[in-house]
Amino acid sequence: MFEGRFCTPPWSPVRIAALLIAGISFGLLVLARVQLGNAFSIQAKAETLVTTGVYARIRNPIYVFSTLLLAALVVFDRAPKLLPGLLVLIPLQAYRAHNEEKVLAQKFGPAYADYKRQTWF
Repeated sequence: MFEGRFCTPPWSPVRIAALLIAGISFGLLVLARVQLGNAFSIQAKAETLVTTGVYARIRNPIYVFSTLLLAALVVFDRAPKLLPGLLVLIPLQAYRAHNEEKVLAQKFGPAYADYKRQTWF
């Protein structure tokens, strides 16, 4: 992906900002995964409603921060050829979030509705 350009100049303000966004996104992605704990699964299932930590503000932080991470890497690497993949990823993440939302709403009912009103995506 980086084609040997990772440490090569020019280190423009845009590349530095992209690297900072990628680093912060990666850190928040790891934090969200840790906070999700045993509630993490590949397929939507509702065992626990996690509403603390990063999840107190964002319902799907793993999707948000993984997308931001990839977008920042595309900008950092100056690789517009990777942009179509990112543009496919965004609706896929939204679709997965929608499916998870249905499962969580069915399992947790009003508690999930209240949580949803207080959070973003």
